[in-house]
Amino acid sequence: MALHLPTPLHERACQNVLDFFAPQPAVDSVLVVRSCARGTAVPASDLDMAVLATPDSTAEDQQKLRQDWESFRADNPAILELCASNQFAAMHLEFFDGAFEPTVWDDNGGPDDFEFQLGNFLAYSAPVGTVGPYLDELLGTWLPYYDEQLRADRLAMARKACVADIDCVPFYLDRSQHFQAFDRLYKAFREYLQALLISGRVYPLGYDRWVREQVVDLLGRPDLYPQLPPILQVESIDGRSMMSNAAKLRDLVGDIAP
Repeated sequence: MALHLPTPLHERACQNVLDFFAPQPAVDSVLVVRSCARGTAVPASDLDMAVLATPDSTAEDQQKLRQDWESFRADNPAILELCASNQFAAMHLEFFDGAFEPTVWDDNGGPDDFEFQLGNFLAYSAPVGTVGPYLDELLGTWLPYYDEQLRADRLAMARKACVADIDCVPFYLDRSQHFQAFDRLYKAFREYLQALLISGRVYPLGYDRWVREQVVDLLGRPDLYPQLPPILQVESIDGRSMMSNAAKLRDLVGDIAP
């Protein structure tokens, strides 16, 4: 993915991060992630980056790398200037080891971050500097999407959890636990988005942000998006409108393709 940083200050900070990590033996690759990687960042946006450790690096190697990084960023002029440039700007950096493991949900359901991590670190990231051999291997393993049996299992799990949370909405409303009912509705909504994206073989950008971009642009469903915001619009938290919203969401879950 091509890299489009929004300001020269973002570019300078990014280069400083790369210059620090590129010579480190425990580092395979350095990436820009999220909005800066996708070219949707604005001058007030954070600079989000990620560092992939080499597969043979030890926990001690990675811990020392984190400690050295914290010391470096604490007095790096470009990073400090970026963070001081406006009230929202920040420099976020994540470390990951490439061991993406799908979880099996318990009765509390989801969503989890398995697909989100694959999207954030691989599908929508923009490597800076040299693409290391481990990153190249991960890209070949997980893109464009994971295998069909895992997809079928994950989709069934997400749909089941979504329906279970929808079923909880009237239960909590009948007990006058209105905020809990809304919490379950919102949770079901996010599980629905996870199932919808799994169905479409699209890695997510998130389940509480960039929803329009994912549904309209990534899934190619401009017809579906207008039906989604009303699911979370309730006339009153003490009212019964959540019942009809939950019923609409149940219908949408039923329409998800296998």
